Amino acid sequence: MRYVQLGDVPAKHHIQFKQPDGTLYKEQLFGIQGFSGRSSTMYHIHLPTCVSEIERIGERRLEAVPDDMLKHRHLKTRSFQAQGDAVSGRIPLCFNNDVILAYARPTDRMSYFFKNADGDEALYIHQGSGRLESMFGTLSYTSGDYLIIPRGTIYRLVEETVDTEIFVIESLSPIEIPRRYRNEYGQLLEHAPYRERDIRVPESLETHREDGRYKVRILARGIFHDYYYDFHPFDIVGWDGYVYPWAFNINNFQPITGLIHMPPPIHQTFEARNYVICSFVPRMLDYHPDAVPVPYHHSNIDSDEVIYYANDKFGSRKGIEEGSVTLHPSGIPHGPQPGATEASIGAKETKELAVMVDTFHPLQITKQALEVEDPTYAMSWKG
Repeated sequence: MRYVQLGDVPAKHHIQFKQPDGTLYKEQLFGIQGFSGRSSTMYHIHLPTCVSEIERIGERRLEAVPDDMLKHRHLKTRSFQAQGDAVSGRIPLCFNNDVILAYARPTDRMSYFFKNADGDEALYIHQGSGRLESMFGTLSYTSGDYLIIPRGTIYRLVEETVDTEIFVIESLSPIEIPRRYRNEYGQLLEHAPYRERDIRVPESLETHREDGRYKVRILARGIFHDYYYDFHPFDIVGWDGYVYPWAFNINNFQPITGLIHMPPPIHQTFEARNYVICSFVPRMLDYHPDAVPVPYHHSNIDSDEVIYYANDKFGSRKGIEEGSVTLHPSGIPHGPQPGATEASIGAKETKELAVMVDTFHPLQITKQALEVEDPTYAMSWKG
C-alpha cells in the first residue's frame, strides 16, 4: 500500500504536538506484525485508552455441521430473511482457521461503532451505496466495491440505499495485494490487473470533538464486548502511514485473456494466509479457432472453492441465481455441468460477475448455510 496522510501531523514522529490550549495531542502507533510490519501514526484529542465502561456481550457462535458429507453445495443466500445491521446481520456460511465467509442483507443502520480485533475484513458490496466512516476518515462506497478494513479499525457503515447486500470475508491474517503484482518497492507492476489509480483511500478526515456516550462493539478472541467512551471515537486530528481502509471496485479489475482457456490464478485479486480472493468479470473469451471457453474439469486436491455470484451469467453452471454461493470441496473434481461445454463453443465473451475464495485448508459449513441449500445441486452433473 502507498503512503497516505490526512489532517494535521507534526514534523517528526514522537515529538511534542500541542493542542490550542497547550496540552499534548495523544500519539498512537497503529500497526500490524508488531513493530516490523506496516503502520500508521494517529494523533488523538483524548487518550485512546480512556474508557468509561466495559460490558461483555458474549461469544460469537460458529456452529459447524457435525459429520459433514463430502459433496458439492449450492446455497441460495437470498432465501435468508434480511435482518440486523451490517455487523449483527451477518450470517456465517463456512469457515476454517484462516477465514470466515458470511452473508448480510441488513435492515437497520448501525447504531454503534465496530472494531474487529480478530481479523481484517473484505466486504464485497454486491448491492448498495453509502459511506464507510472510520477513525481514518470517510470513504464512499458503491455496488461492486471491495472494502478492505484492517483489523482494529473502528468503523461503521452508513447506508444511503435500502437494498444493501454484502458478501463478507473475515480474514485471520492481513489481506494484501498479491506479491507477484508488486515490485520490490511495493509499486504495482505493468502486468498487474489493476493499478494504484484504481485504489481509493479515505477521502476526508472529520475530527469529532463532541462529548457524550459512545459505544464501540469490539470482537476480540471470539468474544464481543461493548466499550463505552465519554467522547466520540473519531477524535483524530491527523494521521499518516500505510495502514488504513481502502476500496477497489470489481469493475476496475482488468481481465487477462488468452488464446486458450486461462486458469483461475489469472483472476486473483487479493491474497492472505492460506487462501486467495479472485474476481470473475465480463471479458473477451479465448480466441483459438478450436477453443473451449468454459473451464475444464479439475481436481484441486488441496483447496476448497467458494464462489459468490453477483449475477446469473456464469456459463459453466445451471440453476445459479444472483446471490448464489457454491462450495466445491477438495477431494472431488468439479467443472462444467452437462451441456455447458458444448454450448460455450463459439462464444466470444462472457458477462459473468463473481467473487471466488479458494482456501488451502478445508472449510466447515454452518447449520445456517444448510437452511438455504439447494438439495439437487450435488447430483446435477447427472444431466
